[in-house]
Amino acid sequence: MNRLERLYLIHETLRDARHPVPLRRMVEAMEVTEGAARKDIRYLRDHFRAPIKYNQQLNGYYYDPEADAFELPGLWFTAAELHALLVCQQMLEGLQFDAIEDLMKPLKDRIRELLKAGGRGDTDISTRVKVQPVLYRSVHSATFQVVADALMAGWQLGFEYQARSKAERKTRQVSPQRLLHYRDNWYLLGWCHRADALRLFSLDKIEQPVAQERPARQLSNGELELDTEGSFGIFLGPARDYAHLRFNASAAQWVADEHWHPDQQGEWRGEHYHLTVPYANPTELIKEILRHGADVEVLEPEELREAVAARLREAVKRYG
Repeated sequence: MNRLERLYLIHETLRDARHPVPLRRMVEAMEVTEGAARKDIRYLRDHFRAPIKYNQQLNGYYYDPEADAFELPGLWFTAAELHALLVCQQMLEGLQFDAIEDLMKPLKDRIRELLKAGGRGDTDISTRVKVQPVLYRSVHSATFQVVADALMAGWQLGFEYQARSKAERKTRQVSPQRLLHYRDNWYLLGWCHRADALRLFSLDKIEQPVAQERPARQLSNGELELDTEGSFGIFLGPARDYAHLRFNASAAQWVADEHWHPDQQGEWRGEHYHLTVPYANPTELIKEILRHGADVEVLEPEELREAVAARLREAVKRYG
């Protein structure tokens, strides 16, 4: 038996017993020494708060009948599943999830206890798995909490917002629909009652959010997906055109394995890789194309090709 199995056995034996259970009986059942059995009993009592009492006259252990009913929460997880949970926890930390870090800590500690109880040791997943966010914008934990609470409760949300493209800060009344984590940054997708349309709000630019106990307007998943998943990038709206890109041999071996959009089309033509991507607003797509420099060429549409060429000409002037 590993330690997890022994803890199960102790728990089930004490739970079902009508009288104090002699230590000898548990030693024989677990096939361990008396010292090891006592150590497991102490571990069950100290780490999992099992209401274990000891009767000295009978040299036996029992559950305190006056205590609340005790079970072993979470012990149905296998060690592999527990490791997976710890990896997920580490990933959440990497996603700049400061708002619930304090709430996650007790869960993380309990998972580690269960891992240790299963005989897997106190493996520190944080040293083995690392999520490294880059270019992210910090979001105040209080802002995240208010926005998340309104979203989950189905309430409208009021806040002050200043878009980066505009100098004026405005008051917004929004029905939250989804929280999006995109390229290491958080966004709120919401129905803006002022614009009477879906809008994306960067959480780091939301100020003084107030959840209002007023029912939010709820859009269907189909409506949301049409606006958020119809085209490349973070911009809303259905695709209005398709970008045909040709990558040279140097970049093709990487791009061929990349996922730019659910509706993308890709094929090899000799040593070149051709990628077709739907888009609504070219702003983000142009930045992605420029990231590949001379390794990519826009074949069509002509409007996008010229926009990329113009940006490259401007860049050359900077270094002229």
